[in-house]
Amino acid sequence: MIRIAHFSDLHYGPRNLAEADRCFSAAIDRAIALGAEAAVISGDATDHGLDLHAPAVGRLAVQLRRLADHCPVLMLQGTFSHEPPGTLSIFRLLGGRHPIHVAERIEQVVLTARSEWIPSNGWCFDALPPDARAVFTFLPTVNRAVVAATVGAAEAAQAVGEHLAQLLRGYAPIHRTARRLGIPTVGVSHGTVFGSLNEHGVPMAGFDHEFTTGALFGSEAQAFMLGHIHRHQSWELEGRGGRQCIAYAGSIGRFHYGEEGEKGFLCWDVDADQAQCTLEPTPARRTMDIVFEGKPDLDALRASLARQDIAGAYLRVRWTVADEDRHGVDRAAIEQLLTGAAEIKLEGRIVPVVRARAAGISQLANLADKVQAWAEVAGISKVPLQRCLVALRTESPEDIAQNLLRAGTSVAL
Repeated sequence: MIRIAHFSDLHYGPRNLAEADRCFSAAIDRAIALGAEAAVISGDATDHGLDLHAPAVGRLAVQLRRLADHCPVLMLQGTFSHEPPGTLSIFRLLGGRHPIHVAERIEQVVLTARSEWIPSNGWCFDALPPDARAVFTFLPTVNRAVVAATVGAAEAAQAVGEHLAQLLRGYAPIHRTARRLGIPTVGVSHGTVFGSLNEHGVPMAGFDHEFTTGALFGSEAQAFMLGHIHRHQSWELEGRGGRQCIAYAGSIGRFHYGEEGEKGFLCWDVDADQAQCTLEPTPARRTMDIVFEGKPDLDALRASLARQDIAGAYLRVRWTVADEDRHGVDRAAIEQLLTGAAEIKLEGRIVPVVRARAAGISQLANLADKVQAWAEVAGISKVPLQRCLVALRTESPEDIAQNLLRAGTSVAL
């Protein structure tokens, strides 16, 4: 059996640096305390392309070196928008007591009894090295542009899923061989499983997702460690290959408002015929949402805050108001009530005024009839409008202005 610490979606970058570094540092401390014998980072270690002198690169390198001083480390290429190809290459050079292997292609890697990484020359091993302790199968993010250029944009989504399923079935024989030899087998990939839930509770049910649980179980790897979805979730299967488990570690921290579920990393125990994982929480920031269907009610807000501790929390207040009421929201008063929160985000949704059209109004013979039809549709009294129309027809502009000045601005014509 081998114990593996599985981290994912670190998203190191200027915007997330404090959250990512605090949570990843705590996760490494916990992994060391639990006696992890290897570490896997299943993609999106960075949030986007970073300059080498960026503070986020320095902090990530410090943490990776600390992890590599404890155990061998594997890093997988993530989403291209987060990790442009080549971003991870520099981390191979960090050194440490144990090596860091960066997987940027479809391949297999063996962890030896000497805690070394041996990669396959092609997409898989023809024969396992004699001192193999665990076999890792890597499927980095698929470049859909290449697939689209080959089969066409309309067929690309379906083609990706079909080819990955075929590829995963192709790994089954070598995984069965490893199982007979008593060697644990682990798959690692970065993508979306059909039917999984994202961090906001939305099911991933489109036709452009890379995997199904059936395809992943079809590889016959005991453990399949996934990245990309920021919510921890898992699937298990008892079959002829023993107990298989697929799991997302989720993001290391809470990077957006409204994210559901605990944040952390997974501690895996993988044997030749079984695998199980446990979520180890990280000190992710607390986020809270307070939602009003209409204009924010300050009394209701006070009552809500009295029932919960907001000290150090990241608060978002949302409301929906009509366009004419948008200036009636006292943002300063709301912010004053939320004193003590680490961050305050106010989001107002403005509903635009929709003007009703009177069907057939253009076919009416005179302006008086058109005004009457419009007043009926708008639900207002037609009498003041008709008086104004009569005044416009029978009086001069000077007389109308004098009448308004004599009667004041509240005059009713």
